Amino acid sequence: MFRLALPTVVLPLACLPSSAAAQVVQQSALRPAGVQAATIFSLWNFTLALCTVVFAAIVLALCVALWRAHNAGRAAGASPGLAPDLAPDLAPLQQPEHRVHRAVLWGTAIATVGLVMLLVADVWTGRMLARLPMNEAVKVELTGHQFWWEVRYPEEGVTTANELHVPVGRPVVVTLKSRDVIHTLWVPNLAGKRDMIPGRTTTIALRADQPGVYRAQCAEFCGLQHALMALPVTAVAPAQFAQWAQARGRAAPEPATDSRRLGREVFVRAACAACHTVAGTMANGTLGPDLTHLASRPTLAAGMLPNDRANLQAWIVDPHRFKLGANMPPSPLPARDMHALLDYLESLE
Repeated sequence: MFRLALPTVVLPLACLPSSAAAQVVQQSALRPAGVQAATIFSLWNFTLALCTVVFAAIVLALCVALWRAHNAGRAAGASPGLAPDLAPDLAPLQQPEHRVHRAVLWGTAIATVGLVMLLVADVWTGRMLARLPMNEAVKVELTGHQFWWEVRYPEEGVTTANELHVPVGRPVVVTLKSRDVIHTLWVPNLAGKRDMIPGRTTTIALRADQPGVYRAQCAEFCGLQHALMALPVTAVAPAQFAQWAQARGRAAPEPATDSRRLGREVFVRAACAACHTVAGTMANGTLGPDLTHLASRPTLAAGMLPNDRANLQAWIVDPHRFKLGANMPPSPLPARDMHALLDYLESLE
């Protein structure tokens, strides 16, 4: 089966985790990095090859028909470029055309065989996708919101947002839910698509066989900011994944400076704590992303903005300037409180 040499989609460095700045974020179904995506890619190659053969046969038949019509006109005495000034010969319409009849039968048979081959290949691909070994699988709960991703690792005791880490070579079972409207998870380098329907729970299994950063996204129109709902999937060695999970399972560090302590007070007493959680504090809101380790994330607003101080302040002051329709209200603060809040949020690593 031939493979297409198409370039991998390379996304801006703003989407890179700080620990993987030398890597590129890939998003291409034609560059499989896992067994699931490789199986889907094989089906794509087979379908493309078969459809290419059919298309070439149709074009060839059309060329032969045009060539025969041209020669028939010349045989009837037509001048080059002019239609023959003769009455049409309708006699062949009253005669059986065994040759054409056989050609139609052969064409119908070949088309039927082709469709059956596609059906068999599709069923086989579905069965292969369902046979991914689940030994020592990592369990993840992924919930879609307008317009961000809530990520939980129940066995590791980790809650995060807008980032998914997986160990290379180990299967991952992702339980999918939606809090509001229909979303769809799509990680083209690793697996196919799976809908996330409110009130229903589904699962998708995947396995990353190559380390890297792969961009997932919502593939179902879910509102104004559907296109700005990205999810970087970072595949690392199992030992690195264990270290990451251990670090993410800790509570937020105690503020080390007066400014950070004031920032924590601002966070708790302002509207922030009503929607966000910071483990180890009185903030336990669940309407917005968990911010316990906010500073360690590469981006803000589900992959939309680089996670730096200027963007963080701008997002707090007026999130609708960047993401119209987001459920976070503007939070203008006095300069002193804003400075302290930013100091505190930047310490949440």
